[in-house]
Amino acid sequence: MTVPDPMLVFDRALVRRRRERAVDRGDTSDFLFAEVAARVADRLADVRRNFAVGVDLGGRGGHLSRAVMATGRVERLFATDPSPSLAAGLAVPALAADEEALPFAPASLDLVTSSLALHWVNDLPGAMVQIRQVLRPDGLFLGALFGGETLYELRQVLMEAELAVTGGVAPRISPMADLRDAAGLLQRAGFALPVADRDMLTVAYPDVLALMRDLSRMGETNAVRMRSGRALRRDVLAETVRLYEKRHAIAQGRVRASFEVLYLSGWAPAATQQQPLRPGQAKLRLADALGGDERPAGDVALP
Repeated sequence: MTVPDPMLVFDRALVRRRRERAVDRGDTSDFLFAEVAARVADRLADVRRNFAVGVDLGGRGGHLSRAVMATGRVERLFATDPSPSLAAGLAVPALAADEEALPFAPASLDLVTSSLALHWVNDLPGAMVQIRQVLRPDGLFLGALFGGETLYELRQVLMEAELAVTGGVAPRISPMADLRDAAGLLQRAGFALPVADRDMLTVAYPDVLALMRDLSRMGETNAVRMRSGRALRRDVLAETVRLYEKRHAIAQGRVRASFEVLYLSGWAPAATQQQPLRPGQAKLRLADALGGDERPAGDVALP
């Protein structure tokens, strides 16, 4: 009997197959990927420097590669995707490579970008370390991934519906990192000047069934290795629809779905970067900057 590896949360082969089907479908269900890619590229455009060589990890349909090239910030851009067929279809030179095992030499890249791919990585801390290692000193990582508040409406309703109808709960939505964890990952991976922030994107759907169909077309349905092999029962689905429409209805008979997107950026350490001053080296007192009086710690200002 084979014992599952507890570190392998996601079925990466299943993720790859679903991604291939999603891109092959060629419909408009990839609107989130286009929107987030544009926002990542906007952040890159705000960086006042150019990069000689960059790589887009998890190229998928090429949204981020095209957006990055449009900024004019990168002289040469390559891309990777775990799927050989998707890598072959990208508009920039690309190779089939997994985000969990980067095939680049240490200190060989000036820029690494990624959009909505890293939330499927089993060893995200290890992937972040690899990204930092392949960057040259003062190289930039800029990425986006779905956060833990993504689809919180569907997560809660599915759990309650299945528990009420069957008396038990199976994992139906994949786990994702939260903002604090993501910020900590940058620091532990050794990035300098780490920054993590988030957007909460709200999408209106005709009903929860339309949301589920869109998730399937995106290739973003549950890929947890320990997921239940059983399809969602009709009575559970009916209760899910009822609860969702009761709690998350918006105008014109539609329902909302939330997608939390975490944006991460960090620089490979370099001697030329700004460094914080050691204690006692400040040239300006905080009290002077705030226009107040300085008091020793513990003193209380009396009226």
